[in-house]
Amino acid sequence: MNIADSFLSTPLRLIIGEERPAGGGDASAVIDPSTGKQIATASAADEADVDRAVRAARAAFDSGPWSRIAPKERARLMLKLADAIEDHAEELALLESLDVGHPLPAVRAFEVPAAAEAFRYNAGWATKINGETREISLPGDWHAFTLRQAVGVAALILPWNSPLTMTSAKLAGALAAGCTVVIKPADLTPLSTTRLVELALEVGFPPGVINITHGRGSIVGQALVDHPLVDKVSFTGSTQVGKGILASSTGNLKRVSLELGGKSPVLIFPDADLDRAIVGAAMSIFNNTGQVCAAGSRLFVHRDIEDRVIAGVAEFAEKFRVGGSLEEGSQMGPVISAAQRETVLGYIESGRAQGAEVVVGGNALDREGFFLKPTVLRGATPEMTVVREEIFGPVLVTQTFDDDTDFRTLMGRANDSVYGLSSAIWTRDISRALRFARDIKAGNVRINAAAGMDANMPFGGFKESGYGKENGREGVEGFTEVKSVAINLEEV
Repeated sequence: MNIADSFLSTPLRLIIGEERPAGGGDASAVIDPSTGKQIATASAADEADVDRAVRAARAAFDSGPWSRIAPKERARLMLKLADAIEDHAEELALLESLDVGHPLPAVRAFEVPAAAEAFRYNAGWATKINGETREISLPGDWHAFTLRQAVGVAALILPWNSPLTMTSAKLAGALAAGCTVVIKPADLTPLSTTRLVELALEVGFPPGVINITHGRGSIVGQALVDHPLVDKVSFTGSTQVGKGILASSTGNLKRVSLELGGKSPVLIFPDADLDRAIVGAAMSIFNNTGQVCAAGSRLFVHRDIEDRVIAGVAEFAEKFRVGGSLEEGSQMGPVISAAQRETVLGYIESGRAQGAEVVVGGNALDREGFFLKPTVLRGATPEMTVVREEIFGPVLVTQTFDDDTDFRTLMGRANDSVYGLSSAIWTRDISRALRFARDIKAGNVRINAAAGMDANMPFGGFKESGYGKENGREGVEGFTEVKSVAINLEEV
C-alpha cells in the first residue's frame, strides 16, 4: 500500500463550506496517463453545487471570519499550509505524478517545493497590501489617499498540465489579498488540488474561504463565470476557452485574468555556449512532455551552427528516457490522454506533409499509456501549421537565419505569432540580448537560460497569450481593487 492509496480509494467529493458533499452531476473517472487505467473517481458538481459554493465563499468574505481576520492571521495560516505541503510532500508528489504523468523525481524536486514556496512568498504580502497618500490640486484643504482592498469572491479555473503549482500560485495570491475562492480543477487532473484544499482545511482555514467544485468546464466552469456573485475569474488554459470566458464575464463585468497559450521562440547565436544552449533548448520543449504553455517550441538557429545544434538536440531526444511516471529512470512521461496523443501526431504528420523533415521521433510508443517520442522537425517555414499553432506536446520546430538576416528582420520572425507568452535567447553579446529583451513581444524573457520562474517574478503574456500576471506583487494586486478617498478638511 502506498502513501496515496487511502486518498485514492474514496471518490473525490466537493468541498463547500464545512461540507464534503457528493456532486450533483455524473461522477467521472480519473485516468493514469502512464497506463490508460482508472485510478480514482471524482464526483462532479452541477449548477446548484456551484451556486452553493459561491454563496459559501460570498458569506465567508462578506460577513464570515475571513472578513474580520487580521492580515497577520492570513499570513500565519498560509505559512501553516506551506509547512503542511512539505509534511505531505511525498503524498502530493505521488498524486501529481499519477494524475499528470510527470516523472515522480521531477515533481518531488520542483513542483512540490514550488507549491510550498508560493504560500510562503505570498504570506509576506498579506501584511503589506497598502494604498498611498496623494497630493491633489482641488481648491481648499484636502487629505486624499487610496485604499487597496480584496476584490471579493474569486473563481480559480485550473489547467491539467501542472495542477499543483498552478493552483498554489493562484490560491496563494488570492488568499494574501483577502479573497475567498471557488476552485475548479481540470476534470482530467483533480487529485493534487483536492488534497491541497483538504490540507488547507486541516491547518485551520475557516469554512467557506476555500471551496472546490469538480466537473467539466462546460458545466462547472461556465456556471462560475456566469455567476453574479463571483467578482473575479483567474483562468489558465487554452486561448479558445479564454476568449469564451472573457465574453461570458461581461454579465457583471467580472475582473478577469487569463494565462493562455504560447508558441515561444528560442534564438541561438554562434557566440553562445552551445553545450548549454542545446540542453536548454531541448529541456524547454521536452520537459513535462512539452505540455507547458511557455514551452520553447519555435527554435531559430544561425545557419553556421544549425547542424551542430539540431544534431545535439536530436541526440538529447534519443537519449531522453520516455517512461511511466513511477518507472525508475523515467525522464519524460506520457501526454495527458489518448486524444491529446492523436492531436500531437496529427500535427507531426501535417509538418511532414508541408515539407518539414522529421529528424528524430515522430511516432507513438507501442505500449500501454499515451506515450510519444520527443520529436524534432527541421526545415520549417513560417506558413506551416506546426509553426503557427500551439501543439502542446514534445515537438520542436526549427528554422534558420544567417548573417544576412538583420536583427530587426529576425525579431519580426520571432514576433510573427498570435501568441506572446515566453521567449529565450542564447548569446554572449549583451547588447544583442538587451535589444532582444526590449523588442520581443512576450511577457517573459530568458537570456542564456531555459527556465527562470520565481515566486517574485510576475508571469503572464502579451497578445493572445492573455493578460494579467501571476506571482510577484502583481499577482497579489490582481486580486484587489483600488479605491480613492478624498476628505475636505474644511468641512470636518
